[in-house]
Amino acid sequence: MSHTPGTEDNGVVRAHPEGTLVRLRVVAGARRTEVTGVAGQALRFRVAAPPAQGRANAAILAHLAGLLGLRARDLEITAGRRGRVKLVLVRGLPPERVRSRLEIDVTQEPGSR
Repeated sequence: MSHTPGTEDNGVVRAHPEGTLVRLRVVAGARRTEVTGVAGQALRFRVAAPPAQGRANAAILAHLAGLLGLRARDLEITAGRRGRVKLVLVRGLPPERVRSRLEIDVTQEPGSR
């Protein structure tokens, strides 16, 4: 398997047949909902909603959809529904567009943001 530089962001953003996969590390019950940077192989994401009854997951999808200029139904949590680390499928956008819209800087040092 060949690797093209800049296509995987150390696992944060990856190509998928339906669009792009984004790996998140989530903290629920935060003061506000926001993306706070890249930590290791995941996008750090704080969500104000509590992790009960799927409210945090719904808030994550709604916030990401807004940042990406998509509808929440264009996004799906494909892994980690009950955990802190989640994989979100972004349908219809290639990795480069997701990276630019989320302003992911793959050159920054882990934990520097």
